[in-house]
Amino acid sequence: MLETFLWVALGLFVIASLGPRNKRPSFLVGAIGWALFTIYWAIEPTYYLGIGDFYNATLTFLTSIFCIFIALLNTKAYLSNVSKKASKKVSKTLYAPKVLKATESLYTITCAAAIGGVFYFSFAEVSTLNTWLIDVVTSQTVWILRSLGVLATFSGKHIFVNRYDIEIILACTGIESMALFAGVIGAVEAPTKRRIKAFMISVPGIYLLNLLRNVFVVVASGYQWFGPVDKSFYIAHHLIAKIGSTVALLVIAYAVLRILPELVDLIADVARMFKNLGGS
Repeated sequence: MLETFLWVALGLFVIASLGPRNKRPSFLVGAIGWALFTIYWAIEPTYYLGIGDFYNATLTFLTSIFCIFIALLNTKAYLSNVSKKASKKVSKTLYAPKVLKATESLYTITCAAAIGGVFYFSFAEVSTLNTWLIDVVTSQTVWILRSLGVLATFSGKHIFVNRYDIEIILACTGIESMALFAGVIGAVEAPTKRRIKAFMISVPGIYLLNLLRNVFVVVASGYQWFGPVDKSFYIAHHLIAKIGSTVALLVIAYAVLRILPELVDLIADVARMFKNLGGS
């Protein structure tokens, strides 16, 4: 049932993205898609709380709140009947450019969700792609370990170091962050050359840094750097690696924003829309 909400939402995002900009049907389709997306993300924190991952539980909860706001903003745009024809009637006012810019930003956000969502959930929900990606990341992590002189073996998605078993799961591939950056970079209106540059700095960079994170977690856990293996894994993965990943993503995000200042405008528009959501 939950997967149904997910794929229907992604399908609606794609339909809304392919539709004409600033037209009421696109906002209606987008609003329904974001509402269904909210249901999916609102349930996700229970999974992460069950495995003690409070970082991702918080992140998915905040994502569900974001989805609610975007659904409401699309609904408001639909009810406001903002269109190119309508905008011409008020083009001489100061309000019209702000309305048009806001609706353009909503369209861009939905496009980003379509691109990033299809990218991520194809690997998250399609078992063949899921297994393939995990196997690739596992084998490459072991290759780096061996290159560093660490005696490591692997079987499927399990890496063995110092007789201890560390399992690689989808979250260890960095696919979530890569999908996020791919979505916003692919959706924003900017010259192709700058978008390619931003993509190359972010997505391949995240993939490489994620492999290094896996190497650190595996070595720290296998050789019990911080105490017993379970404690070492918790400190290495849930504390040090999480903090390091967050800092790295902030640095990458800064670099992307420097290359694509259009994203700064998009963020400002979203903040402005949230602030004015309760207004007329």
